[in-house]
Amino acid sequence: MKPVCLVIGAGAGIGGTVGKKFASEGYHAVLCRRSDEDGLRKLVDGIKSEGGEATGFLMNAIEDNAIEERIIHIEKNIGPIEVVIYNLGAQIGDRPLEETSYRAFEMGWRLGTFGLFRLAKAVCPLMEDRGGGAIIVTSATAAVRGNAGQHSHAAAMGGRRMLCQTLNAQYASKGIHVAHVVIDGAVDAPDTLGKMLGAEQFQKLRDTRGAADGLLLPEKVAETYYHVANQHRSVWTHEMDLRSYSD
Repeated sequence: MKPVCLVIGAGAGIGGTVGKKFASEGYHAVLCRRSDEDGLRKLVDGIKSEGGEATGFLMNAIEDNAIEERIIHIEKNIGPIEVVIYNLGAQIGDRPLEETSYRAFEMGWRLGTFGLFRLAKAVCPLMEDRGGGAIIVTSATAAVRGNAGQHSHAAAMGGRRMLCQTLNAQYASKGIHVAHVVIDGAVDAPDTLGKMLGAEQFQKLRDTRGAADGLLLPEKVAETYYHVANQHRSVWTHEMDLRSYSD
């Protein structure tokens, strides 16, 4: 039974690519995403076609017990969760305060902070019993700098960052490595940036800025995540930021 790398938020950008990287290194990649069953199947089939092991699940992480029940199922039926990639975004768009509803603000918190809290409650005791594990949390510039129109997102990401620190304070000495990774720039990701810009503008950005290595490449992010997850405990990285050279 192979160790599991669980990816929560497995789109065609960072999440799915990280899952592919871990599968190529001997993990069973479990990919979870909210929607797009065809896209999920494509990611899983791509991993399997290259000799890796992967399973995919559609999961709405904000639903009651969705994260908790999925972890129980994976541990019972697939294998021990050794690495978790928490890759859920919490961006609701650029909105001034007067146009940020209570519901929209809360949604950012549920995706950005509360979901990570629920994940930790479910998986940290399992990792502690086994003597170790790694939780890598994808974050954003908003975790360290709040801009106008980003009230929900900045609050969610700032909370995510502090939660990573409190988890480290409790669990690092028990062998659980928690890393908060600030993605400080645009990612070459069709499921996120591509949908925001539209196909034509996204391709134009790829052909210009992307061709000059001005977009963060998911394959390179995945290499970094794998390295961090397997660092020796004498040199653990607890927080890092990734950006293209031109930024």
